[in-house]
Amino acid sequence: MKFIKYNQLLKFSKNVLKKSGVNSFCAKYVSEGLCNASLRGTDSHGINLLPHYVSSAIHGRKNPRPKFKFYKRFNSTYLLDADNGYGISAGIKAIEKGCQIAKKNGICSIGVINSSHPGALASIALHGVNKGYTVFAFTHADSLQLTFGGRKPYFGTNPICFASPGPAKKPFCLDMATTNINWNKLLNYRRLGKKLLFGTAVDKNGKITTNPNVAECLTSIGGYKGFGLAAMIEILCSIFLGMRFGSNIPPMYKSSIKKPRKLGQFYIVLRTDSFVSKKNFINNLGKMSKQIRKQKTSKKKDKIYLPNDVEYKTERKRNISGIPVDKDLFIKLKKMSEQFQIKLS
Repeated sequence: MKFIKYNQLLKFSKNVLKKSGVNSFCAKYVSEGLCNASLRGTDSHGINLLPHYVSSAIHGRKNPRPKFKFYKRFNSTYLLDADNGYGISAGIKAIEKGCQIAKKNGICSIGVINSSHPGALASIALHGVNKGYTVFAFTHADSLQLTFGGRKPYFGTNPICFASPGPAKKPFCLDMATTNINWNKLLNYRRLGKKLLFGTAVDKNGKITTNPNVAECLTSIGGYKGFGLAAMIEILCSIFLGMRFGSNIPPMYKSSIKKPRKLGQFYIVLRTDSFVSKKNFINNLGKMSKQIRKQKTSKKKDKIYLPNDVEYKTERKRNISGIPVDKDLFIKLKKMSEQFQIKLS
């Protein structure tokens, strides 16, 4: 296991993307999105995606120099055509527009069409939180989630993210798939030869398996409730926006790297002071958080965590120790270093 400092990894990934033909805006925010995910411990959506992201730009799946275009639908409703560019940079563009409109109108909803994999939604939503806004973020994916009561998948992992400013510049941030794990995490388990937790994945016959090599799809969080959330997110990101849905979405890893996947994203940006002052909001969120953490735990050694607590703790730790890069990924990054003649560390 290698440990690479955040700034070194950020500089490396940004330069590699630029050498791949990616424009400055996309290179900046894609590299930040991936490195921030790794810094926060979301390794499934972190720097391990860089080789795939670079390959998809070189071979045509992603447009490395997209011309983002906004269409106004109503005073607080906009549509962004991402021109088949990177999902992360399209999400950042949507958030920036959303903050601009929400500042005036209190709220803005932005649909994103013709997009691609947006990485960790938290990396996008926190961009709005850093500007003082509260953000909902949604996206869909190819069929990877076992249909509740069925034997095959239809919806994707279909994540949801909610983030808002918090006390001591520590945001509240819930970022989760509607499956028990996400597919990139399963691929990491497969790559590292680790067993899956029981009940997180099923094989081609719809039977639970802990073997990542025979896993075909993932199980929903909370049974039918997670499946229902996935359906809601699919409606927002596909049917609502006129994008492909369910099994019509090309798979991230099994479809042609030369063809765009045309995914949808959906964001809602809110002024945090819409009903109470921002100071009042943050103070009460702080009080609520303290009250929850002071509750008695079921076991003496246990600790109560709120969304973003673990990520915040990991971020502080990795800012000091560096971001862990396993042997297999390090070899891939070294190859890219040699290919593009860019120093890794």
